[in-house]
Amino acid sequence: MPTTMPLAPMTPDAAISAFSYLRAVQADDVEAVREIASSEPQMPELLVDVVERIVVPVTALPGPEASEPCADTFALEALGRVFVTSLRTWAQAGPDTAEGIARSVIDFATQFLTEDHEDVADTLRQLEAVAVGQALDAHPAPAGAHPARLTVV
Repeated sequence: MPTTMPLAPMTPDAAISAFSYLRAVQADDVEAVREIASSEPQMPELLVDVVERIVVPVTALPGPEASEPCADTFALEALGRVFVTSLRTWAQAGPDTAEGIARSVIDFATQFLTEDHEDVADTLRQLEAVAVGQALDAHPAPAGAHPARLTVV
Protein backbone atom coordinates (compact mmCIF):
# COMPACT_ATOMS: atom_id res chain seq x y z
CA MET A 1 0.00 0.00 0.00
CA PRO A 2 1.51 3.36 -0.98
CA THR A 3 2.22 5.89 1.69
CA THR A 4 1.13 9.45 1.12
CA MET A 5 2.43 12.67 2.55
CA PRO A 6 -0.13 14.78 4.38
CA LEU A 7 -1.35 17.68 2.29
CA ALA A 8 -0.15 21.14 3.22
CA PRO A 9 -3.16 23.17 4.35
CA MET A 10 -4.75 25.44 1.76
CA THR A 11 -4.90 29.13 2.54
CA PRO A 12 -8.37 30.58 3.11
CA ASP A 13 -8.04 32.67 -0.07
CA ALA A 14 -7.10 29.59 -2.14
CA ALA A 15 -10.02 27.56 -0.78
CA ILE A 16 -12.49 30.39 -1.40
CA SER A 17 -11.14 30.99 -4.90
CA ALA A 18 -11.28 27.30 -5.89
CA PHE A 19 -14.82 26.81 -4.63
CA SER A 20 -16.01 30.09 -6.14
CA TYR A 21 -14.73 28.81 -9.46
CA LEU A 22 -16.41 25.42 -8.99
CA ARG A 23 -19.73 27.07 -8.16
CA ALA A 24 -19.45 29.40 -11.18
CA VAL A 25 -18.75 26.47 -13.52
CA GLN A 26 -21.57 24.45 -11.96
CA ALA A 27 -23.97 27.38 -12.48
CA ASP A 28 -22.74 27.91 -16.07
CA ASP A 29 -21.89 31.51 -15.17
CA VAL A 30 -19.51 32.18 -18.06
CA GLU A 31 -18.66 35.71 -16.95
CA ALA A 32 -17.76 34.67 -13.40
CA VAL A 33 -15.75 31.69 -14.71
CA ARG A 34 -13.66 34.02 -16.90
CA GLU A 35 -13.22 36.60 -14.15
CA ILE A 36 -12.12 34.10 -11.51
CA ALA A 37 -9.84 32.21 -13.91
CA SER A 38 -8.14 35.41 -15.07
CA SER A 39 -7.49 36.49 -11.49
CA GLU A 40 -6.08 33.08 -10.50
CA PRO A 41 -3.74 31.56 -13.13
CA GLN A 42 -2.98 28.64 -10.79
CA MET A 43 -6.64 27.54 -10.78
CA PRO A 44 -5.98 24.07 -12.25
CA GLU A 45 -3.54 23.30 -9.41
CA LEU A 46 -5.95 24.70 -6.80
CA LEU A 47 -8.71 22.48 -8.15
CA VAL A 48 -6.48 19.39 -8.03
CA ASP A 49 -5.62 20.30 -4.42
CA VAL A 50 -9.35 20.46 -3.64
CA VAL A 51 -9.94 17.16 -5.45
CA GLU A 52 -7.22 15.46 -3.47
CA ARG A 53 -8.82 16.66 -0.24
CA ILE A 54 -12.23 15.36 -1.37
CA VAL A 55 -11.52 12.23 -3.42
CA VAL A 56 -8.78 10.61 -1.35
CA PRO A 57 -10.76 10.56 1.94
CA VAL A 58 -13.95 9.42 0.17
CA THR A 59 -12.26 6.58 -1.70
CA ALA A 60 -9.65 5.60 0.92
CA LEU A 61 -9.61 2.18 2.48
CA PRO A 62 -11.36 1.99 5.84
CA GLY A 63 -9.18 2.37 8.92
CA PRO A 64 -8.00 -0.52 11.09
CA GLU A 65 -11.14 -0.32 13.23
CA ALA A 66 -13.29 -1.34 10.23
CA SER A 67 -13.98 -4.92 9.31
CA GLU A 68 -12.02 -6.58 6.52
CA PRO A 69 -12.13 -4.40 3.37
CA CYS A 70 -13.77 -5.99 0.33
CA ALA A 71 -12.53 -6.06 -3.27
CA ASP A 72 -14.83 -3.13 -4.14
CA THR A 73 -13.06 -1.00 -1.53
CA PHE A 74 -9.67 -1.66 -3.12
CA ALA A 75 -11.07 -0.85 -6.57
CA LEU A 76 -12.64 2.39 -5.34
CA GLU A 77 -9.40 3.51 -3.68
CA ALA A 78 -7.44 2.72 -6.85
CA LEU A 79 -10.00 4.58 -8.95
CA GLY A 80 -9.73 7.62 -6.67
CA ARG A 81 -5.95 7.68 -6.94
CA VAL A 82 -6.08 7.31 -10.75
CA PHE A 83 -8.60 10.16 -10.92
CA VAL A 84 -6.39 12.48 -8.85
CA THR A 85 -3.27 11.52 -10.83
CA SER A 86 -5.07 12.10 -14.14
CA LEU A 87 -6.30 15.52 -13.05
CA ARG A 88 -2.81 16.44 -11.80
CA THR A 89 -1.35 15.51 -15.20
CA TRP A 90 -4.11 17.45 -16.97
CA ALA A 91 -3.47 20.52 -14.78
CA GLN A 92 0.14 20.65 -15.95
CA ALA A 93 -1.10 21.61 -19.43
CA GLY A 94 -1.86 25.10 -18.12
CA PRO A 95 -4.61 27.49 -17.08
CA ASP A 96 -6.93 26.55 -19.93
CA THR A 97 -7.57 23.18 -18.30
CA ALA A 98 -9.32 24.66 -15.26
CA GLU A 99 -12.87 24.41 -16.60
CA GLY A 100 -12.49 20.76 -17.63
CA ILE A 101 -11.00 19.90 -14.25
CA ALA A 102 -13.82 21.78 -12.51
CA ARG A 103 -16.44 19.84 -14.50
CA SER A 104 -14.73 16.58 -13.49
CA VAL A 105 -14.82 17.63 -9.80
CA ILE A 106 -18.50 18.54 -10.12
CA ASP A 107 -19.26 15.19 -11.79
CA PHE A 108 -17.45 13.38 -8.96
CA ALA A 109 -19.41 15.35 -6.36
CA THR A 110 -22.66 14.60 -8.19
CA GLN A 111 -22.00 10.87 -8.50
CA PHE A 112 -20.43 10.11 -5.12
CA LEU A 113 -21.27 12.88 -2.66
CA THR A 114 -24.72 14.19 -3.54
CA GLU A 115 -27.78 12.44 -2.15
CA ASP A 116 -30.79 11.91 -4.42
CA HIS A 117 -32.74 14.82 -2.91
CA GLU A 118 -29.77 17.23 -2.87
CA ASP A 119 -28.49 19.63 -5.48
CA VAL A 120 -24.76 19.44 -6.23
CA ALA A 121 -24.56 23.18 -5.44
CA ASP A 122 -25.52 22.34 -1.84
CA THR A 123 -22.81 19.68 -1.73
CA LEU A 124 -20.22 22.16 -3.05
CA ARG A 125 -21.25 24.72 -0.39
CA GLN A 126 -20.85 22.09 2.34
CA LEU A 127 -17.43 21.07 1.02
CA GLU A 128 -16.40 24.71 0.79
CA ALA A 129 -17.44 25.40 4.38
CA VAL A 130 -15.27 22.50 5.56
CA ALA A 131 -12.31 23.52 3.37
CA VAL A 132 -12.43 27.17 4.42
CA GLY A 133 -12.80 26.19 8.08
CA GLN A 134 -9.75 23.93 7.85
CA ALA A 135 -7.80 26.67 6.05
CA LEU A 136 -8.68 29.22 8.71
CA ASP A 137 -7.64 26.78 11.45
CA ALA A 138 -4.31 26.16 9.68
CA HIS A 139 -3.67 29.83 8.90
CA PRO A 140 -4.86 31.86 11.88
CA ALA A 141 -4.79 35.64 11.72
CA PRO A 142 -1.55 37.19 13.01
CA ALA A 143 -1.54 38.33 16.62
CA GLY A 144 -3.18 41.74 16.97
CA ALA A 145 -5.09 41.47 13.70
CA HIS A 146 -8.83 41.86 13.68
CA PRO A 147 -10.34 38.46 13.00
CA ALA A 148 -12.18 38.30 9.71
CA ARG A 149 -15.48 36.52 9.66
CA LEU A 150 -16.07 34.73 6.39
CA THR A 151 -19.47 33.58 5.32
CA VAL A 152 -19.64 30.93 2.66
CA VAL A 153 -22.84 31.16 0.64
